[in-house]
Amino acid sequence: MAVCGWKRIVLKVGSALIAPYAAGCSTRYLLSIARFIAECRAAGTEVVLVSSGSVAAGRNAISYKQLPLPINVKQAMAAVGQSRMMASWAQLFDFDCAQILLTHDDLKDRRRYLNIDNTLRTLLANQVLPIVNENDTVATAELKVGDNDNLAAMVAILADADALLICSDIDGLYTANPRTEPDAVLVPQVSQITPQIYAMAGGSHHAIGTGGMQTKIQAADKATRAGVDTLIINGQKAATFDELLANRHCGTLFQRQQERLSAKKHWLRHSLKPHGQLVIDDGAVQALLARGASLLPSGISAVSGDFDKGDAVLVLNMAGQTLAQGISQYSALELSKIRGVKSQQIDTILGYCPSEVAIHRDDLVLLN
Repeated sequence: MAVCGWKRIVLKVGSALIAPYAAGCSTRYLLSIARFIAECRAAGTEVVLVSSGSVAAGRNAISYKQLPLPINVKQAMAAVGQSRMMASWAQLFDFDCAQILLTHDDLKDRRRYLNIDNTLRTLLANQVLPIVNENDTVATAELKVGDNDNLAAMVAILADADALLICSDIDGLYTANPRTEPDAVLVPQVSQITPQIYAMAGGSHHAIGTGGMQTKIQAADKATRAGVDTLIINGQKAATFDELLANRHCGTLFQRQQERLSAKKHWLRHSLKPHGQLVIDDGAVQALLARGASLLPSGISAVSGDFDKGDAVLVLNMAGQTLAQGISQYSALELSKIRGVKSQQIDTILGYCPSEVAIHRDDLVLLN
């Protein structure tokens, strides 16, 4: 049985948990987190890990004492620390891990967005743990506060996750700062994120962490609006993960504002302008309508329009009736070359095969 009923989660772990002593990586808090990830996978819940910590992990390798750290020093620390961080995670698992370095621009670009999506799907399908981090070594501007909190929300939306779990060093959102206000009370559930909720949050108090409760609420705001439940939990306590594995929510649960599937389907249906059309044969029609399958190149009879990979296209039957709209994995020119052929032939015809499908079922919405 999936943990808490989740089929797929994104788990965000911050620098304060990766390198709590600001002197390289430590397994002090990672052991219980790694066990949680392994138990989730064993229970049938897919996990995508978003891990901060490259700058903190590499900090003791670069001799620089003044604060704030200039961008070139942060980049050098990140260059050292990224491999250290991956090695620290990898030693805790008996399955393969994969490194994915992203920037926000990667998630805004149509082609790169699709490539990331395809990579995540392939890794998860092959039981590989994706470990995502901001690509700090090539940042062209200052590393922004809370980038990985917000990056985790964007990854959760991209990955069609059921839930986003953000690890903190306190139990969740409190009515005030619990370190300075003894009367502060934990907020167990938030149905809607309002200015009053933001007002409860303070900044980061940790010397090596860049995010605080503010950025975690920002991430929760993004994720819940897209239909992803979000929990802020205490990543320093092993008991936190025991509770979740026992199918009990802990920390602060930010409730999703709409159904996850309907959120994406609404976006596909109403937010994308189609740039072309694909006419499909009767076999492909049955596969789409009756089995909810992806659209394969072999089922495409005709291609029209001028569209690129990542553009929306309409899907029509042989009678000209519009059946669906989806995001094409190929350009019009590419699909014209591979229409009607088996997926195994794509590489021979094009010289490459980024995807075996023309439109993935997760990127397609029926219109009737």
